[in-house]
Amino acid sequence: MDHSQAPVLDALAAYHAQKQTPFTPPGHKQGRGADPRVRAVLGDAVFRSDVLATSGLDDRTSSKGVLAKAQELMADAVGAEHTFFSTCGSSLSVKAAMLSVAGPHEKLLVGRDAHKAVVSGLVLAGIVPIWVDPQWDPERHLAHPPSAEAFRAAFAEHPDARGALVTTPTPYGTCSDLPAIAATCHEHGVPLIVDEAWGAHLPFHPDLPTWAMDAGADVCVTSVHKMGSGLEQGSVFHLQGDLIQPEVLKNREDLLGTTSPNVLVYAALDGWRRQMVEHGHALYDDALTLAKDVRARIAEIDGLHVHGREDFCGPGRAADLDPLQVIVDISRLGTTGYRIADWIREHHRINLHLSDHRRTSAQLTHADDADSADALIAALRDVVEHVDALRPAPQVDVPDPADLRLEQVLLPRDAFFGRTEQVPWEKAVGRVSAEMLTPYPPGIPAALPGEKLNLEVLRYLRSGVDAGMVVPDAADTEVKSVR
Repeated sequence: MDHSQAPVLDALAAYHAQKQTPFTPPGHKQGRGADPRVRAVLGDAVFRSDVLATSGLDDRTSSKGVLAKAQELMADAVGAEHTFFSTCGSSLSVKAAMLSVAGPHEKLLVGRDAHKAVVSGLVLAGIVPIWVDPQWDPERHLAHPPSAEAFRAAFAEHPDARGALVTTPTPYGTCSDLPAIAATCHEHGVPLIVDEAWGAHLPFHPDLPTWAMDAGADVCVTSVHKMGSGLEQGSVFHLQGDLIQPEVLKNREDLLGTTSPNVLVYAALDGWRRQMVEHGHALYDDALTLAKDVRARIAEIDGLHVHGREDFCGPGRAADLDPLQVIVDISRLGTTGYRIADWIREHHRINLHLSDHRRTSAQLTHADDADSADALIAALRDVVEHVDALRPAPQVDVPDPADLRLEQVLLPRDAFFGRTEQVPWEKAVGRVSAEMLTPYPPGIPAALPGEKLNLEVLRYLRSGVDAGMVVPDAADTEVKSVR
């Protein structure tokens, strides 16, 4: 296929060249009706290219096949059989994939380190989750993706499961043994869904971890806005094999998706595919070289430790690591990652990626260069020099792995929609959560609807909030009470 084409961008350019006049939404009419104060911040180009997908970018019947051509090119670029664009992020895409595999009261094997979007899918669909435990690192208080052996054991206990879902890479950059997990699923004749939201870049360089389609997954969900050049909410999900019919996957996406997709998001997805096909290998040559240099320079800063393969990969841990996720252990500084990140934002106007009780991180992409790397290193050096001001930090009561795993006693849907009451957190022990309690980022719930709460998890969340943790989906975001 001709990857110099960008059907969405080309159609948008044609729309402008033809000087079409809309008597359709959006009501700002290409910015003419937008408040000048808004345009001064957002720019005229945003409004000018905010047009309808039909009766705008394409005609009323979509006869030009603009979006279909763009999706075909994306599928060809990464070796998938079918590709679908989403303007609602991977939060929608992963739900569409789940609903294509299992329905109400049917079982789906799910890694317990799943993103909250997966749990939302369980609530919406009434799917029965069979949780597959991650591989816990008790020394570093970190979860790596579940092993293939854990999925085999789950299938042995639940042979009627309709499929499996695994999250890889994690927000910490650690990856599962996808070929082995895919093989396990296919031995049972069921599909594997991979939530690869952090892996949109993986198909475009051989030195990055193996991406899901190459590993044999049936559906792969990627967030192009995370590691690619997509706009926020730009997501793509890919399909191969015959275990899920493409019309079923598209039907589930239609059920959940918007009927007013943003053409700006489509255009960025389309342009990113062209960029990666034409320049991706060279861009990631540079990005990987930069990441290696950044890691070495951070390791030279007193009190900081950069996690690498020696920490995260091996038996009982992850199978691979994306080196572009630079995870920095700051525990020797006697403070928390929350305080480190907040201080660096305040004093250096740099936003770090995810932070927890003992780590902070920087996400590198093909967009980073020597200047952004130098700014990061300077900020980390400076915060170490001023760390006395960040001590002592409140302690986070992190439970042992066994105490972090709560018992699922109700379906997530039944608990979420059941009769509820808000109780003080101290009185929630032994009660069934009716909400998600999710430290964010990375967005992996510590407690799910239907799980029986224990004192250890409640203390973890309560002490975490006091130390700087954010739990945005709780009814009481300070977790002084629980639904």
